[in-house]
Amino acid sequence: MIWVVGAMLCFAATLNYLDRGALGIVTKEIYRDLRIDDTDYSQITAAFLTIYAFMYPVSGYVIDRLGTRLGYAIFIFFWSVAQILHGFVRGKWSLMTMRLLLGISEPGAWPGAAKTVDEWFPADRRALGIGVFNSGTSLGSILAPIVVALVTQRFGWRAAFVATGALGLLWMAAWLFLYNPPHRNRWLPRDEYERMKTRLPPPSESKPAPGELSSRWRLLRARGCWVLIVTRFFTDPVIFFMIFWGFKFLRDYHKFTLDEVARYSWIPYAFGGIGYLFGGWLSGRLMDAGWTMPRARKFVMALGAAVMPVAIAAPYVPNGGLAIAAMCFTTFGHALWVANLQTLPTDMFHGPDIGTVTGFTGFGGSIGGAITQLGIGYVVARVGYAPLFLLAGILHPFAAVLTYWLLPDRIIAAGKT
Repeated sequence: MIWVVGAMLCFAATLNYLDRGALGIVTKEIYRDLRIDDTDYSQITAAFLTIYAFMYPVSGYVIDRLGTRLGYAIFIFFWSVAQILHGFVRGKWSLMTMRLLLGISEPGAWPGAAKTVDEWFPADRRALGIGVFNSGTSLGSILAPIVVALVTQRFGWRAAFVATGALGLLWMAAWLFLYNPPHRNRWLPRDEYERMKTRLPPPSESKPAPGELSSRWRLLRARGCWVLIVTRFFTDPVIFFMIFWGFKFLRDYHKFTLDEVARYSWIPYAFGGIGYLFGGWLSGRLMDAGWTMPRARKFVMALGAAVMPVAIAAPYVPNGGLAIAAMCFTTFGHALWVANLQTLPTDMFHGPDIGTVTGFTGFGGSIGGAITQLGIGYVVARVGYAPLFLLAGILHPFAAVLTYWLLPDRIIAAGKT
């Protein structure tokens, strides 16, 4: 049953990134039909990430308050409806409104996944659980150019948003039917639960009391929380750049057609999926070999940061194939990093706080993404993509230095003791 839960989380992330990635694939069609340009597009993506950032801590509190089963279902219902409504927009402002609705609801996926992983996975397998979930983001990015391009070519770009949004409503129904925590899950055989429960945190029904949202801010004083906020502020913008501008880079800079985007641009995200799974597995394997949990987590993060500078080459190589190869290093390195970075809240905090802390850290990443999105349109229009890939190559190594400096092993190790 644990891998059924993992598969459900993976598919939720797939839908999340399929929905948000659809916009970047059909930019030329939307530019033409809605009469918008790169500046408008950067404002729309920045608006999405700004509301996304502020909803991250709120969604974490909601998940902690309602629990994973109901909380997750509510968020995916609203983001699926918002995605469907994209098919009915008429201009820049209605498109921005739909992106804001998407940004309000999509952040719930990450606190929900972190809390679910804490409920189902032991400490030495949590990074793998997070990796399985995050591999869905790569799968969504792989499927997005294929699904969206095919639907757009046959039925138009509006139908692509309606079709991808409808898939989320199907996932919600399956989630409500299948999911409960292990100690209350009717699909988990009793003998299997007895074997696994000794390696899991004790079942906890405790939730933040109604009206306790203001007191949750106390978690910001914990070093583990504010360091992760800062770390994600510097590194999340890289993957947002890849999601919102990666397809456009290939179409603008290397003259890919929509058909070529569908055929080739999935490749970097396949490497990202491999990185999420490998990064999650590797830290667990190192722990099995005797490494401490903090050392294993930070080593794999540093390994991911070490390959990121290859991204700098993407605008300078002579053809699209080599550009995609450079982008593969970007997504693979980021995946190694994230599979362990996003596991740290489950290592350092207790069940009733995990969703909230994950929300706070996601706020940092999304604010960083929103700020950079405002500038990307200006840079692309006046300078090109080279400065952006330069930043994509150096931000993770910088954040790795910050993590080793500001988050000593003893802070991580003391988390749940």
